[in-house]
Amino acid sequence: MELSDGISPRKVRHDDPDLETFELESLDHGVRYDHQFHSTSALEILRETVRILRYNLMGFTGIAALLICPVSALVLSNVLVDQSIVKRLTIRLLLVVESSGLPLWLFIKQSCQKFAEMVVSSAMCFPFFITLSLLSRAAIVYSVDCTYSRKTFDASKFYVIGTKIWRRVVSTYLWVCGVISGCLALFLVLLVAVSSLFSIMGVASDLIVYPAMIVGLAFSIIFANAIIICNIAIVISVLEDVSGPQALFRASVLIRGQTQVGLMIFLGSTIGMAFIEGLFEHRVKTLSYGDGTSRIWEAPLLVLMYSFVVLIDSMMSAVFYFSCRSSYNMEALNGESQPVLEAVTISSGSLETE
Repeated sequence: MELSDGISPRKVRHDDPDLETFELESLDHGVRYDHQFHSTSALEILRETVRILRYNLMGFTGIAALLICPVSALVLSNVLVDQSIVKRLTIRLLLVVESSGLPLWLFIKQSCQKFAEMVVSSAMCFPFFITLSLLSRAAIVYSVDCTYSRKTFDASKFYVIGTKIWRRVVSTYLWVCGVISGCLALFLVLLVAVSSLFSIMGVASDLIVYPAMIVGLAFSIIFANAIIICNIAIVISVLEDVSGPQALFRASVLIRGQTQVGLMIFLGSTIGMAFIEGLFEHRVKTLSYGDGTSRIWEAPLLVLMYSFVVLIDSMMSAVFYFSCRSSYNMEALNGESQPVLEAVTISSGSLETE
């Protein structure tokens, strides 16, 4: 998939004028589009993502409309969430919190309820996550790769490639779900253990909150790094012939020295999604003007905004992968590893020639 260094982007002719303009603009920014993009800041990756979005706008818009928006509507509306299950889970969490010595402040009660809603929503929406959402991420990675390869998005070719890599991508996603679930379970165990320890030592419940906050702060940093590794692992499973724990390991090695950039990307995406979720909760679920007509236009608008943030986040993960890959010699990890999309493309081309 990597182009030879002797090929100059200015000498390559395309049927798509947008790709030619994209290459000329990229050269003006000092970027070589033979999969050698390198950046040291999240802002540069965002600018690169916006440039890629501009020159394949129809393709990414189609992915967002067909694959991302339906999942976003389900996630924001919680239409599949059984509130009775959420209530029972919240009560059990509050009992665990109370037994560990933590005070039942309003913030803690709300946190338990939000955590219960997140768990139930993730379980109910899992079939959509592993189909539509995962397919959208694979399509986004493929589209970004096509842009770097100076090619246009081909739905039929993506279907052929998708049938070959889908099992590997699903396997990696299941491992990602296991890693995230393990991190959350570990956090709850550590939080209860630390709180119970201070409670046994006779510390007042109001003071136990402070060591619990320290545990939460440390966990948030670890969890953010885990999410970054998981996102890159999904990209790797699409572009390279590795999956599962191998993809997670390769991602952890690949982002060395780029962790701060990944954290900034994660922070920006998380803030954007949380902001839109808060707006949806406040404007659509809670408030309405008179007869509720505001929900007719506010709900679809917020779903589109949320889908756009998810799209940008997935694109930035793909661009971040290429940035990390250009600054790290992948041959040190697995010899002369060839991205699987290149192998599939070459094999398809040879069949057509025959």
